[in-house]
Amino acid sequence: MYFSKRFGRLLVIGMLLGLVACSSNKPPSTVVDACRIKGERPHWYKSMVKTEKKWGVPVSVQMATIARESSFQHDARPTKRVGSWIFARDVPRSSALGFSQALDGTWDMYKQQTGRRSADRTDFADSSDFIGWYMSHNAKINGVARNDAFNQYLAYHEGFSGYARGTWRGKSWLPVVATDVQRWANRYESQLAGCS
Repeated sequence: MYFSKRFGRLLVIGMLLGLVACSSNKPPSTVVDACRIKGERPHWYKSMVKTEKKWGVPVSVQMATIARESSFQHDARPTKRVGSWIFARDVPRSSALGFSQALDGTWDMYKQQTGRRSADRTDFADSSDFIGWYMSHNAKINGVARNDAFNQYLAYHEGFSGYARGTWRGKSWLPVVATDVQRWANRYESQLAGCS
């Protein structure tokens, strides 16, 4: 009898912890209001502030990058539709995964260089730290300011060497996207300045 009551309590506690863990990765109710994101996901905000202190990449630039890359969805994957309309299915386009949409190889490099072997792309704090690490390296390698969301995003998309070679110039759509990321970073920065 004692064992079954104890087991029942442990089961309930485990289920509650599971629900909390799942809800902490759920996207915020809106991606257009930085103050609401901060209020709904205070642990995400704390992670981004920690990243800003560690790597120098502003919270607003991190938020704009994550909004563009994954819409704040922890398990996001880029997909494309293949097959006829009857048998069409989504298949992965690349190895990009998670909040930051980091590729396998880049994520492995991040884990190796930072010593964060257990880092997970579906974990918000790890994704935030990854973005900080990546953009900080881009600042050192290519001289791009950490608060320059436009050029940081171009390098984030094209890679350090691709950005240096100007590969983005051959993709007319990419500067448009990077301009949008810069606008969002500016909007988030302005909103965060007014948050309580």
